[in-house]
Amino acid sequence: MATTKTPNGLGHQKHIKAVQSNDAGSQTDAQGDELRELQSHIQKVKVKVLEEIQGQLNVLLDKALTESLQPLTQRTAANEKNNSHTSRSHRMEDGKVFIQRASLLDELFEINHIRTIYHMFVAVLLVFCISTLAVDYIDQGRLVLEFDLLFYAFGELGIVTWAWGWMFVYTLVVPYNAVTLWGTVYHASGSKLGLSIGIGLVLAAMQACVLGLFPVYVVVHYQLPPASRFIVTLEQIRFLMKSYSFIRETVPVISRSEPRQGETQRFPTFSSYLYFLFCPTLIYRESYPRNPVIRWDYVRSTAAMILGCLFYSYFIMVRLCVPVFRNEGSKPFSKRTLVLALFNSSLPGIMILLLAFFAFLHCWLNLFGELLRFGDRMFYKDWWNSASFANYYRTWNVVVHDWLYYYGYRDFLWLSNGRFRSAAMLSVFLVSAVVHEYAFTMGFGFFYPVMFCLFAVFGVIFNFTLNDKRQSPLCNIFMWTGLFIGQGVQVCLYCQEWYAQIHCPRTGNGFWELVTPRSWSCNYST
Repeated sequence: MATTKTPNGLGHQKHIKAVQSNDAGSQTDAQGDELRELQSHIQKVKVKVLEEIQGQLNVLLDKALTESLQPLTQRTAANEKNNSHTSRSHRMEDGKVFIQRASLLDELFEINHIRTIYHMFVAVLLVFCISTLAVDYIDQGRLVLEFDLLFYAFGELGIVTWAWGWMFVYTLVVPYNAVTLWGTVYHASGSKLGLSIGIGLVLAAMQACVLGLFPVYVVVHYQLPPASRFIVTLEQIRFLMKSYSFIRETVPVISRSEPRQGETQRFPTFSSYLYFLFCPTLIYRESYPRNPVIRWDYVRSTAAMILGCLFYSYFIMVRLCVPVFRNEGSKPFSKRTLVLALFNSSLPGIMILLLAFFAFLHCWLNLFGELLRFGDRMFYKDWWNSASFANYYRTWNVVVHDWLYYYGYRDFLWLSNGRFRSAAMLSVFLVSAVVHEYAFTMGFGFFYPVMFCLFAVFGVIFNFTLNDKRQSPLCNIFMWTGLFIGQGVQVCLYCQEWYAQIHCPRTGNGFWELVTPRSWSCNYST
């Protein structure tokens, strides 16, 4: 019995082992499938986590780049608010600190996503070119790419160059020598106040004649075309702001630094003043951060982008503005016509705004900055992310904002002993509105206070009501909506007035004839 049971027991055990091995194999296969599924799931989770981390890193990088471009004086402004009266007076004497930094768009263009947006704008320019060629071929049976409007707008460049030369030579010679003459005899003079008032009045009279009346005479007498008008007018404003900054920065230093016995008065070097007249800033310093070399590839690419923006603006005008407003006056004036024209102008208006920003504040200023190895390239900040118009006004044009802030707002507070901050801000807005309206009036050749109303009325209201406390994304949407509507209003009203001035010219030179817009009463037929 023992011999017969043993084989059966062994067979049974082998059967059990075989079954167990099969079960183990199936379990191993099942575990392998589960492991592969787990690995696949882990890989998907890993990809998602990496995408989220990369997104957060991009946000942190953009924030870090933005903060790194803020001026040092703004970073420490919060720590200076609680200082005493003496520290406040010292702060009023401090000025802008220049540091070596690149423009924000140059940094952002290193990111492929931002670079793609730039490529999209280039593609739109190519579409404009292709559409213009196609329409000309259909209408005339040949390829025509004329730039008659562009040549007209920049006509009389010889007169422009002559006028600019006179303004430049005057700004180079007279303010510098006036400060030098005043500083030479100031500390030895028995009547410092009388000397300062006398030289100041003479210099103010010369400024009014050469940098005030002379450019107006050139623009009006020679009837320059629009772009040439703007060149003369904007250079007039630039020379005035530069010469004022030079005087404002050097006079207090000379008056406080009386030379010792046997020493001569130290003055700013002529080369530093000459450099200041060309470098892309309106705040005078004897020295600025300088780059070691000139990147000629950057110069060539920036110059090409300026030309591209110029042709871009031309195509916008001839394709989106001229066909709409050329025959607008043949229709009876009505609210419906005005509203439709206004909203039809929003798209070309915002495109012109973006092109003006990119061509001048980025390309033009960076071009001169590179040629002069100027190190501080913070000409603007991330105004497109603004959640309030107050922040937009501060970040859109940092070059002009710095001048208004240091010589307008802060000097007003210094004179008022730190009181009337709202009045100081309001005065800066009014000055900016008047200067903008003057530039547009001289540039277009007629008075139509659209820009003044947008700055002095809506700009003031939005600045005081939509302040920096509002950081919701909806506020950024509202800001962009306001820009679209504001640019549409400007393009619409200025284009209507331009053609009204052509078809319904003035019949007299009376005051009300000059200041009343012709588009309000002009009705012409095609």
